[in-house]
Amino acid sequence: MSKIDDLIKELCPNGVEWKKLGEVCTIQRGVRVVKSQLKTNGKYPVFQNSLAPMGYFDDYNRSACTTYLISAGTAGEVGFCDTNYWSADDCLCFLDCCGVKDKFLYYILKSKQTILYSNVRKASIPRLSKDIVAKIIIPLPPLPIQEEIVRILDKFVEQQEQLEQLIELRKKQYEYYREELLTPKEGEEWETKTLGEIGTFVRGNGLQKTDFTEEGIGCIHYGQIYTHYGMFTDKTKSFVSEELAKKLKKVDTSDIVLACTSENIEDVCKCVVWEGSDTIVIGGHSSIYKHNENPRFIAYFLKSKAFEVQKIKYAYGAKVIDIKNDDLEKVIIKLPSLDKQNKIVESLNNFESSITDLTSALEASKARYAHYRDQLLKF
Repeated sequence: MSKIDDLIKELCPNGVEWKKLGEVCTIQRGVRVVKSQLKTNGKYPVFQNSLAPMGYFDDYNRSACTTYLISAGTAGEVGFCDTNYWSADDCLCFLDCCGVKDKFLYYILKSKQTILYSNVRKASIPRLSKDIVAKIIIPLPPLPIQEEIVRILDKFVEQQEQLEQLIELRKKQYEYYREELLTPKEGEEWETKTLGEIGTFVRGNGLQKTDFTEEGIGCIHYGQIYTHYGMFTDKTKSFVSEELAKKLKKVDTSDIVLACTSENIEDVCKCVVWEGSDTIVIGGHSSIYKHNENPRFIAYFLKSKAFEVQKIKYAYGAKVIDIKNDDLEKVIIKLPSLDKQNKIVESLNNFESSITDLTSALEASKARYAHYRDQLLKF
């Protein structure tokens, strides 16, 4: 920061110039490409209405290191491509920039993401007008200052990418060892049981989000299992009144709460182990699994491939996927002794903790990046 302060004092002691984006860049819409011409793997990525390529094309209409802006679909998203690419008709590109480096422009527009979103016209397909984008005011510090800001912010982005790669590696290791540890080795005596033989499923009832209170009896809404909770928790995000709690199904310590309704087969039966000391409650679209095994062992099993193939067999529905308690009771599990369960859980907990720590580090890095980006670009 001190170097930038020194550069500002030296190169623009009277302040930084500000101009409309349309005055310093040519904002050009891309060219439509026929979907039938696209390949799943190819030479040049094609950007249309998302930052993820919609496919690949044998030609390109934009050179590497160009900032682009999605104008429909996920309108308002800003991207930067360091390879040649094809800009389709819902992708706005900034060309012939005068006095502004393209990567610096990318960071400027990322800092104005909220403004961009607020100007998206809400319709069946959200759209962002090129004319509105052209009116956005941006700072134009001397190029050495732009280069230094880009260098600093690139370091943050590089750190995030390294953490993301490490998280992905840890997840792959975790998935591999989870399958290994949950599979009996030759000579080991594990029992073959059904979930119904070693526990009981209790289906929830009632509970709307409008029932939540500021305090009271802790509750887990099935939607929160997808959006808020990890595999284990000892605190609830929400509460209900004692009067309502009396009518709802009770969750005791070591019980497992499963979301039995989902929009896709992958998420149905996502679960959370209740590790708090108080009794809490659940509502509809979820079930409680009561048992006498190591709860984390059961939870890890519910994420395994062995469970997944059986879940697919019993799940039903088209737009909404559901699974019945009666069918969950039929699921077969290979069950070692409690002592062995504890050892397996200890090993898998280490992977889970590592991923959680890395994810926290990534979130902290993103927060620092956003803070410094906004501070650096205030001028």
